[in-house]
Parts: sequence; C-alpha cells; structure tokens
Amino acid sequence: MVDIARRDLFRAGAVMWVASACRSPAAEQDAPYVPPPAWPPTRAEHAGSGLAGLPSPEVVEADITELAGKLARGETTSVALVRGYHARIDALHEPLRAVLEVNPEAEALAARLDAERAAGHVRGPLHGIPILVKDNIDTGDTMLTTAGSLALADAPAPRDAFVIARLRMAGAIILGKTNLSEWANLRGNGSLSGWSARGGQCRNPYALDRSASGSSSGSAAAAAASLAAATLGSETDGSITSPASMTSCVGIKPTIGVVSRGGVIPISFSQDTVGPIARTVRDAALVLNAIAGFDPEDPVTFGAPLEDYTKHLDAKALAGARIGVPRNGWFGISRTIDSFVTAAIGRLAELGAVIVDDVALEQPPQLAGLELAVMLSELKPGLAAYLARRGDPKFRSLLDVIAFDLAHSSRELRYFGQELFEQAQARPGLAASDYAGARAQCLELARGLLDGALQHHQLDALVVGTGSLPWLIDPLCGDTFPAAPNAPTLPAVAGYPHVTVPAGEFHGLPIGLSFIGTAFSEAKLLGFAYAFEQATKHRKPPRYLATAEL
Repeated sequence: MVDIARRDLFRAGAVMWVASACRSPAAEQDAPYVPPPAWPPTRAEHAGSGLAGLPSPEVVEADITELAGKLARGETTSVALVRGYHARIDALHEPLRAVLEVNPEAEALAARLDAERAAGHVRGPLHGIPILVKDNIDTGDTMLTTAGSLALADAPAPRDAFVIARLRMAGAIILGKTNLSEWANLRGNGSLSGWSARGGQCRNPYALDRSASGSSSGSAAAAAASLAAATLGSETDGSITSPASMTSCVGIKPTIGVVSRGGVIPISFSQDTVGPIARTVRDAALVLNAIAGFDPEDPVTFGAPLEDYTKHLDAKALAGARIGVPRNGWFGISRTIDSFVTAAIGRLAELGAVIVDDVALEQPPQLAGLELAVMLSELKPGLAAYLARRGDPKFRSLLDVIAFDLAHSSRELRYFGQELFEQAQARPGLAASDYAGARAQCLELARGLLDGALQHHQLDALVVGTGSLPWLIDPLCGDTFPAAPNAPTLPAVAGYPHVTVPAGEFHGLPIGLSFIGTAFSEAKLLGFAYAFEQATKHRKPPRYLATAEL
C-alpha cells in the first residue's frame, strides 16, 4: 500500500535508499524463478507497436452503467461478461501480468445472479458486474490471499474481508485477484513496484516497458485494460492514487473510517484503507457506495457518514467552488507536470471554479521519517492480528514471514531484500519510544497544513498534479522515480480523502490530477472530479505500446 511515500522516506534518510544503485553480484547468485502460469499460455501476439486480435471488444471501456443497462435489456448476461473478461485476462496475461488468479467459481456465481435477475430480483447497479480485487484482500473462497508472497500461498483465507462481503451483497462478481508490489511495497529497500514472487512483474498497458507504479499496480493495469468493470486497490500512501494516475484511471483514497480494513493484510492501521480504481468517476463512486459502511471488526468505521456518492456527480459541480493551488514545493519540479496542471487549472476556471493561487502547502521534510516510524511500529502488531484472524498455524508473526523469505531467498529475495521487515521486527511495536510522539506529530503536521490551507482561504478543495510519469522498469536497479510533485503523502498521513482523475497524456504516458479535501469530503471531491472528467474526456484506452511514443 506504500508507493510514493517510499520514495520520500528513503530520500529523507530514514532508511538507506538503494534504488538508484544497481544490485550487487551477490544478489544475483540464486537461479531465476519464473512463477507457473495460472491458466493456459497466452494467445496474445505482438504486432507492431501494440497487440493484435484482443478478444471481447464489447467490454472494452464499457462502464458499469452501460453494462447494467445491457443486462437489464437482456442484451447480454453476467455469464457472458465473465467469459469476455476471462478471455481478455488470458490474452493479456503475459504482457501485463496484472491478474494473479481467476476465480473458478465466477461463472457459476454469474449464472446464479442471472437467475436472480430473471426472477425479478436485482440487488443494485453492481448486480452481475465482474470486479477484480487486490491480492491483499481476503476472499473466503478457493482463491488465495498472499500479498504477492509465496509465504501465504498454501491455503486460502477462511472468510471474506468486510469489503468483499459488501461487494457480494451488492451483487458484484469477484472475478479474480490482481498482482501487486509484494507486501504492498514495505518489505525491503529498493523494492520494485508491481513485482511479486507470486505474479512476476506487472507492466503498464500504455507502455509495456514502464511501471504501473504500486502497490495496487495490478488493479490499476487491469482496470485500464478492461480486464474487469472496476477493481479494488488499497493504499497506505500513494498505492491507489499513484497507479491510477499512471494508467489513466480514476482512483479514490477514502478518508480513514469510510471503508473497513477488516480482512486486509495490513501495514499501518493509522493510514491503511481500501478504495476503488475504475475508468470513470461514476464507476468509482458506485464501487465506493458498495464497500463503505460500519464494520464492528474495524471500530474506526463507527460514525463515518453514509453517502450515495453518485448523487454528487454533477457536470456543474465546479461552478462557484473555491479551489486552491499550491505553488511552492509543487511547481518547478517537473516542466511536464507543470504544463498539464496549468492547463487543468485553466479548465477548472472555465468551468466556473474560483481559483485561489499560491496557497501555502509545502510538505515539511521531517514528515517522511515520522511516517516511517509509525509504519514500522504498527506493522508487526498489525500483521500478527491479521494472521491470528486467518488462523494459519505456520505463519503467526512477522518473524515467521522473515524466516520464510530467508529459506526461499532464490524466489523471494532475488531482486531486493527485507530490510524494512527486519527493522519492524526489531522494534517493540506500539511500545516503541518514538511511536506515540511520531504519530501525534504526523497528524499535527499533515492535518494542520491541509485544514489550515482550506480554512484560511475558505477552500472547497486543493488541486495538484498526482505525481510523476510512469518510469522504466529496471529489476536490477529498482524503481527510479522521476522528479515530480507528490500529492498522496499529506492526505495519506492526515487520513483525508484524495481523488485522482486523468489529466492527459505526454508521449502516450498518462498524467493524473488530484483533488484533496478535509475529512469525509469524498462526495464534494468526486463532484469536482466528475465535472472535470466530463468537460475534458482525457482518458484514452491503452494501446499496449512496446515503449513510449517519441
């Protein structure tokens, strides 16, 4: 669930940052490991700059409302949708590696939901709609939940995560599990976004030699490539919003408390959340409607307001809205991002927004180290609680996972290590001397900056570039983040909502625009994102280019 934060944490010197240095020969001594395919070999064939003959064009870029309409009119069935998405997953498996596993029960589930529909019972807009979910979210079925690690690949989870139960109640079909950055990018220094020992390297469908970011890389790539109607990701700092922005998708990182984390492999209970990644704002809002709600297993969800987020999707939502634009610390880092954000700000003004320029919102340098101290303190007890819920006798603690990785280093530690796991294991958890103070300072800094800016200027939201362009995948040197502004960290640390929406493409590579607000302002942010989306129509489907257009 950690992506952009990892860049800042390591650069701040909180841990040794080695992504910019190539691996030592010792790291390459083990024989290479190629995970076995989860289904028959791919049928996709490279043809020129893209992929030819991709199946099921009827589901490509089809939104949930469109699919629901076809189901209602009898123009298709949920069984047909499952088969269509399965065909695309099969065809795009090898170039993308976005999906780890397909649900063998999906077609039977679809048939039952078709029968319900035929009998006049429709559960809602997600009835019979196939959804893919990140492989750190428990499904109480035959599929595995592993966080991409081979350590948890022996047996499935015993019961659904709360969000999965909510999706099933809404009539959604859990189509399969998506690849991710193993252990959500908080295992070791210099980790490789989108890589897991279980699934291999996920690739960006807009340029196959580039990263889809992380850790919800597979969820974002799958949504972009129309491998499902929408997907679920998770975020601690950047892991929904960054992959969504780099795959021309909409991503929602909700306020902490809107969506339960029960049954989700954790990093930090202070910052972890689950959220949707979709091709449209409306689809993302529909999925958020379904998964939000009170879960007794996650008390932080008590008291969160219940919303129908789709009611706030108004093409005129920006008229009269006060939108703040921070400059210092956000502009002058990337000329490319600056130009796209400047164009977006002009479009917001044309849509009636009152632009309040040069808002003070510079991220303090000490925040990175404080955030890491919180994560490392919460990881060990949080993972122990999750493993106890799961009931696997072989894995009860972080130490058990560390030992497994060492015993299977040729598979697990081939490209990078587990230094962060070891640091977390060495800490006394929540009893760490710096934990309480670090958490208090995180909240004071992040919430103080965001709420201070919003209140001082009477703003409805802040708008910034989400992050960088997708970078080249380099398994030997790790992630090489381009210089860019970093939208996710402040709302992630504060626990506040963050919505990213497509803002265009540069040489075929997507760029995202972020709307950030105070606690529980998701509805307002989605309204702004929807108005911008409808006016600009920036999203374009991927072409599966071998490399970026020059």
